[in-house]
Amino acid sequence: MMEQLLYLEIPAPTNEVANWLREKFFPLVGSKTNTQDGFRLVAQQDAQAYEWVCFVWELQRTTYLKVFRWQGGRHPQETAWLADLKTNIHKTFPPLYPALPDIDLAHQSIFDALRPYYPLTVHYFQTKMADGEYALKRVYWWEKTWREGVVNARPPEPVIFTQKPDQLPEQTFDLIYCGAALGAIHAAAMARLGYRVAIVERGPFAGMNREWNISRSELESLVALGLFSRAEIEGMILREYTDGFNKFFDGNTPVRAKGKLLHSPTVLNIAIDAEVLLKKCGEQIRARGGEIFEFTEFDRLYLWDQGLSVETHQINTGQPIRLGGRLCIDAMGSASPLALQMSGKKTFDSVCPTVGAVLRGFEPGVWDHNLGDVLYSHGDISRGRQLIWELFPGKGDELTFYLFYYHAVHPDNPGSLLDLYEDFFAILPEYKRCDLEKLEFKKATFGYIPAGSAVSRLVAFDRILSIGDAASLQSPLVFTGFGSLVRNLPRLCELLHTALKHDLLKATDLDRVRASQSNVAVTWLFSRAMMVPTGRILPPERVNAMLNTFFGILADSRADIVDTFIKDRLGWLEFNKLALRAAFKNPDLITWSLDVVGMSAFVRWLPTYGQFTWNAFVSAGLRSWVPGLIRSWQEDCERYNPRLWYRLLAWSYTLTYGVGRPDMAQVSILPE
Repeated sequence: MMEQLLYLEIPAPTNEVANWLREKFFPLVGSKTNTQDGFRLVAQQDAQAYEWVCFVWELQRTTYLKVFRWQGGRHPQETAWLADLKTNIHKTFPPLYPALPDIDLAHQSIFDALRPYYPLTVHYFQTKMADGEYALKRVYWWEKTWREGVVNARPPEPVIFTQKPDQLPEQTFDLIYCGAALGAIHAAAMARLGYRVAIVERGPFAGMNREWNISRSELESLVALGLFSRAEIEGMILREYTDGFNKFFDGNTPVRAKGKLLHSPTVLNIAIDAEVLLKKCGEQIRARGGEIFEFTEFDRLYLWDQGLSVETHQINTGQPIRLGGRLCIDAMGSASPLALQMSGKKTFDSVCPTVGAVLRGFEPGVWDHNLGDVLYSHGDISRGRQLIWELFPGKGDELTFYLFYYHAVHPDNPGSLLDLYEDFFAILPEYKRCDLEKLEFKKATFGYIPAGSAVSRLVAFDRILSIGDAASLQSPLVFTGFGSLVRNLPRLCELLHTALKHDLLKATDLDRVRASQSNVAVTWLFSRAMMVPTGRILPPERVNAMLNTFFGILADSRADIVDTFIKDRLGWLEFNKLALRAAFKNPDLITWSLDVVGMSAFVRWLPTYGQFTWNAFVSAGLRSWVPGLIRSWQEDCERYNPRLWYRLLAWSYTLTYGVGRPDMAQVSILPE
């Protein structure tokens, strides 16, 4: 009876692997006969015939190999020759991590410079995207900046100086935002509270290289804060899909790890027009006396007791611009030099390299525009990465695609956007039936999105506060700072308003203005189990098997459990029930997870789980009455001891927002 004996992923061209199998591998037993894609192996012992077949195929720009026992039982040397084959394959074709090519754009275009390395990426950026040259330069710049921060073993280049500058700033503001994506939303909310703000943006204002999806309930924060009316919010919605799917490839997983299709109809089901949202935020900022500096790059920041100075320059002209203020908000994302200096060499310990595009022109029947793919894989581990797709319907017949993977940051393997884009263009026709040459490319979407950070990570320095991806406090599963910022915006704004009101701008005070949730931090271990460690070779089906096991449990759960889990609102009891159900369904899940994560990482995670347990216990007993009691003390406490009031306010928010229960919070800055 035919039986599969070996399944491997080999990070090399398929023809090279096939040639090596035919010409350079000599089995320890039997007689080999070459085939087009591998070999047949026949052995005879004690009048018993044995036969095996070994073959390779190409998928997802990598090579997969399988060995089947074709006839006969277990040969005495079967285990030995298979182990020898596996050892020689790993020795001949070790894991390879692409380096970023050094290019000189002074003498050639970005297209000519990158074409020898990424031919598909160059082709589609050059021929299909209207702003392809600018976008590809942005991709290269982002990857180069990211790699320098990861690979460089030296302390980060200082950009924060605790001294008064030789030349004082020409203009002064209350708040200076470096970064205009999530920064613009936060800035508009603070401007509504009466603060004069400035925004420094490296590119065009509202020129996004990402799309935003969210749920309708989460958008209520923007309405509650008075930023927009419900009618204005409705005008920003490009599409609301009716169902979202979560499914992982299970063609090679054990039967107990086969997964069901998980429906999540109220998760990320609203496609927001990010450019319209940001432009409306910009209008509110300017209407309240704020200013926006486009095509302006951050250089350095000076701090002293009475204020700060942010030094920038205009990219097109090189003209320096100095801005003074009380506080700087770092919203520059994962490549932020401020976040790098504040956090040291290791800004993030895990990240999601993400690429994609907004496309239109699909033939009817390829996809129902009322449906979305929230998390989907259509293949196993590819070159040390478990690739995952997302698909969100947008305006009209537009579809937004993302391809990403969860990645443990390593200096030998920082993660490549350009290499991932090459995957994107090669694999998209496999994922969805389409001819890329016939599609219209509306926009490129890309970035390094934090998927988890150190538990003790600081988000503040004196007069500096990080938000969004620069702070990296969002969910490692949904992995975007937009949802985290929006759902936490009321508490972030009230805490910052209180700190500014009483001049509590030291690092120890500002660090309390954070979107952290203990129920989110604990899921870091789950995302880490999706990351193939650098230098390791895992069974190709391993990550899909773990994902299918857990999401299969979710598929058998109530719809509200699914909703709260993916929206970062899952409580302690529900979390533990899901974990235990998954372990009982597939006992191998524990050993598989520990094998991928490692015992040292698991031990480091235990205090996070302990903090989650403690916070859940305290919150369960206090959140229904303590926040209201604290509010009743505000007038006297804030008058006589502002710092005590500020800390009590921050603590009251940990009882509600901090465990995923913003619905139980009281926020005093909301308009009547």
